[in-house]
Amino acid sequence: MIEQLMSNIVNSAAFAFLGVILFAVAFLVIDLLTPGKLWDELSAKQNSAVAIVIGCVAIALGIIVAAAIH
Repeated sequence: MIEQLMSNIVNSAAFAFLGVILFAVAFLVIDLLTPGKLWDELSAKQNSAVAIVIGCVAIALGIIVAAAIH
């Protein structure tokens, strides 16, 4: 029972780490594909359109990681 619990915890941590890495890679890819710097648009200019796009990427990656867990 405890072995199964520990296995589940390790698997969840691994998928969470994978999700964070995938989000960072996706952010960098989108930053390279779009004109301008996304971080400057988000922080300095507070561009809500860029925030919506990045939010959509985060939701999509969350769905992919959740599907991988199941």
